[in-house]
Amino acid sequence: MKKLLLVLLVVALASFLLVGCGITDPAAEGEGEGEGEVGICPTVAVTSQVAVGGKNYIKAGSQTLTVTFAVPTEPVSVFVGNALKAAPVSTTEVVMYANADKTVYTGTFTFGASALDCAEAYIYVETCDACAYCKYPYTIDTTGPESEIKISNGAVCSCEGCTIEFDSTKDSTVCTTDVCCGDYCSGFASYAIDLYTTKPFGVCCDVPCATPAYSCPGGVACPIDCTLTCITGTLTSVDKVYYAVVTLLDNVGNSTRYYATLTLDSACGLTVQEFTENTGVCSDYTVSKSAPQVVTPTVPALIGDCLTTL
Repeated sequence: MKKLLLVLLVVALASFLLVGCGITDPAAEGEGEGEGEVGICPTVAVTSQVAVGGKNYIKAGSQTLTVTFAVPTEPVSVFVGNALKAAPVSTTEVVMYANADKTVYTGTFTFGASALDCAEAYIYVETCDACAYCKYPYTIDTTGPESEIKISNGAVCSCEGCTIEFDSTKDSTVCTTDVCCGDYCSGFASYAIDLYTTKPFGVCCDVPCATPAYSCPGGVACPIDCTLTCITGTLTSVDKVYYAVVTLLDNVGNSTRYYATLTLDSACGLTVQEFTENTGVCSDYTVSKSAPQVVTPTVPALIGDCLTTL
């Protein structure tokens, strides 16, 4: 009898050890956010994370991950999937640093180094308290918004200046969509249009190096619609040159800029030339038209690219 009790005790202890800290295949788990045992899974936050339409979008590039537990937890391992819905065998481990009481862990990771725009994967968190990875789905947004913008001129206004209009409505000769404006992944967030009297960008790409002479209030949705009035032309034979910068942002902060020179004469005649000086220097500049475009009452100038994928 004593031998039988000893055998049963050994079997019970072995069973306890096998289930105490086992790791199961995450591919066999459900696909909900933060799955695992209730009360064990932490919250996970990424610097640029934005929730849109039930999905978590993350901007490509170096981001900070913060993993927060309700109670002190140790050890903790964090993995980021390298491909679409990848299992942990296709992940990269993130080096994480804990606070004093082991409730908050932080680390950095470069998302989207080789990912396609809008690729999906998981962030996995492993602890010895859970019998399965906690899983957090994310979508990588690698590309900024796009638009094709028509630029047209108006008559001399009451303040003896010129009117210039910017809009992204359909142009039948180039567009296949009703509105040439949008973002393929996390969604369009805002636009701004500024005119400068000097070149606004030198070595600084993210912040203008000059104060704009004229600006649109901007907007938070497509279509782009901006009218600048009372723009000073010239009373001499020397044309007035302005530098136009159109800035588009998506919901995670990716930006696209269209940069052009606008030349006004004394009668508000307008010539538009996409500016190429910053090409290859500032990564979010886009140039699609190489030749100067003379604006007429029936033919606007075009800058940017018309979307056909939205």
